[in-house]
Amino acid sequence: MMPHTPLDGIHVPLITPFTADGRIAKTALERLAHSMLDAGSAGLVALGTTGEPATLTPQEKTAVIDVCARVCRERRAALTVGAGSNATLHSTTALAELSRWPEVTGALVPVPYFTRPSPEGVLAHFAELAAGSPVPLIVYHIPYRTGRPLDARALRELGRLPGVAGVKYATGGIDQTAVQLLGGLPADFAVLAGDDVFVSPLLALGAAGGILASAHLAPERFVDLATAWRNGDLMRARELGHALAALSTAAFAEPNPTVIKGVLHAQGRIPAPDVRLPLLPAEPTSVDAALKCLADVG
Repeated sequence: MMPHTPLDGIHVPLITPFTADGRIAKTALERLAHSMLDAGSAGLVALGTTGEPATLTPQEKTAVIDVCARVCRERRAALTVGAGSNATLHSTTALAELSRWPEVTGALVPVPYFTRPSPEGVLAHFAELAAGSPVPLIVYHIPYRTGRPLDARALRELGRLPGVAGVKYATGGIDQTAVQLLGGLPADFAVLAGDDVFVSPLLALGAAGGILASAHLAPERFVDLATAWRNGDLMRARELGHALAALSTAAFAEPNPTVIKGVLHAQGRIPAPDVRLPLLPAEPTSVDAALKCLADVG
């Protein structure tokens, strides 16, 4: 059995549901948050990429955190908030603002994007942020979006920084770096799968859990998957892993979170499938394909 870490389990990066007239559907968001925790999710992530934070006003971002904080306070669940940018100074300010919510247990912070600092610059960036952050940091490592790959050595150095609790690992596959990193983690540093399709093999290699958008659609099954790998139930883990990989593939057939919102709307769980520009709603065929995969998962 794998050792436990504070970031064990499945964390759901919540969508931001909208009403038909474009406002945040707060009641639907609250219901959705409760349903993810009812299914056994270890925690919620507010304002992750899935929540379309780049399209939200500051007031809307505050409203989203308010709803999620209230739910996590009531449920005594972990709450991670997406924060930070490719500017260290601005990221420091954004992290400091999280002290307004005592329910926040961590911040999901991307590796600086577009500017592509050196690995040493990335380390200095996170050292600066962690030193002043009111909550532990989870490094969001997604090089196909940031343009900055990091090897296992660099990720281990990040993991040794005081105040850095883990990494959301989303490199688009199971690569040599993942194998090397999981073969020798720093103490109290967790790897969380960030590419939904590859959560099962990462769990098999020793990841603590995942931050998974497609868990909106079958949270119980993703929780079952993490539990099966942790308990060494290999037959169950492999079966679930294949089925959930197919579901995740369908959920990401169009830009995230368009298909997920389409499915949730078809299920009557959010009032509209709408996303904000530059995203467009998913095609009905993509939503139907995801619904079929969901039925196959059971």
